[in-house]
Amino acid sequence: MTQERIILGIDPGTTIMGFGLIKVINKKMEFLQLNELQLSKYDNHYQKLRIIFERTIELIETHCPDEIAIEAPFFGKNVQSMLKLGRAQGVAMAAGLSRGIPITEYEPKKIKMAITGNGNASKEQVAKMLQQLLGLKELPKNLDSTDGLAAAVCHHFNSGKVVAGKSYSGWEAFVKQNEDRVKK
Repeated sequence: MTQERIILGIDPGTTIMGFGLIKVINKKMEFLQLNELQLSKYDNHYQKLRIIFERTIELIETHCPDEIAIEAPFFGKNVQSMLKLGRAQGVAMAAGLSRGIPITEYEPKKIKMAITGNGNASKEQVAKMLQQLLGLKELPKNLDSTDGLAAAVCHHFNSGKVVAGKSYSGWEAFVKQNEDRVKK
């Protein structure tokens, strides 16, 4: 019996959101698409969040992914940047959860480790390895889309394993795993 699933990988951002899609047939990966959503042309942060939500819904409706893998925000020094990045990630997650799609978060180091074997690999190293793994003819100018694709490939590589990241199958699961964040 053929097992087939589609994984949407997302690298959230408020300047550029990268995404990539793979199809897995009996554990064999097949490249579907990678692209990025350019958000820098919008001044209003809330407009950017709306566009992230709408584009994620559009990707879901077009490609019908079975699972979503999303890069978790890394902790930087700029609190405002972290807040904006967290909102972008949350909006993309909300789009998936609104359609009942299981979501798994991966730390950037875990994604890099899964793709290259080195948790400190550069974006370029990750992109080159994806190019080899998936037979991509050329790489995009910006590597945000390959970061999204890397999240999808990382998720495939970690399928069936216990994942260090958080995984949600819907709003109920999200609330249950994040009771400390629920206002009562």
